[in-house]
Amino acid sequence: MRRASLVSVLLASAVPLFAQRVVDPNGSTLHLYPDKSNAVWGQAHAPAQRGGGQNLVNHGGPVITSAKVVSIFWGSEWGTTSNPSPLANAMLGFFSQFGATGEYNTITQYSGIQLTSLSQTHWVDTNNPPTAVSDTAIQNEVIAYLSSHTFDNSTVYEVFLPTTSYSTSGGSSSCGGPNLQYCAYHGNFAWNGHDVKYASMPYPSCSGCQWTGWSAEHNLDHFACHETREAVTDPDLNAWYDRRGSEADDKCAWSPNPFLGTNGYGYQWEWSNADGKCVQTK
Repeated sequence: MRRASLVSVLLASAVPLFAQRVVDPNGSTLHLYPDKSNAVWGQAHAPAQRGGGQNLVNHGGPVITSAKVVSIFWGSEWGTTSNPSPLANAMLGFFSQFGATGEYNTITQYSGIQLTSLSQTHWVDTNNPPTAVSDTAIQNEVIAYLSSHTFDNSTVYEVFLPTTSYSTSGGSSSCGGPNLQYCAYHGNFAWNGHDVKYASMPYPSCSGCQWTGWSAEHNLDHFACHETREAVTDPDLNAWYDRRGSEADDKCAWSPNPFLGTNGYGYQWEWSNADGKCVQTK
């Protein structure tokens, strides 16, 4: 979802939303990944709602050519940095191979993005987050990590929330919250003269953010696939997106069906300008 895809205009529109760029109460622009019920046009009518065969347009902003991911696991249920929980380890396994897969290769057609070794490091913050986690709190958690680690401009800092918390932005929330509107989002913010790229990865505890028959790990793989590729192709929300504002992953989210792909992890289809349609791999 582009531009820190999330917030307040969601409820103001009568049009079924898909990936939505919204402005959080803290002033940040987010790009949300709506849950299935709020992405009805992500089903059979998706091509018309998302611009159909309209290709992505390069709006001139930067991409992350050789990207990295730092996984930030917030809460004691994720284990410790030296001994992550089984689910945290599974996500680290996903990132360790994702950047070299055919699923990631789908975005190398955009501004010279390269296959890469995504996963560089991780951190488990054993302090438990509040039940309702605002975007400001997500940003502050990234800053907490950066306070003792070196900033890297090519890194996407992805914050994973535990089962006991949900994400909020304005009157909208992720799974577990009072007004389910989205599953995950990405954005960027300025800190100490740096452009920090980040994503919020709430736990997929509700049917609106689950694919039939998938485990929690597969669902998190799916959202990590979506948000990471979007953060790479449109990190500052001014690079690759179509005339309707949909980023590459938005155009193919929820429909075609998410799938189990390389090494058995969960993925979604990706829009390919070269093919003029959604593809699984390149």
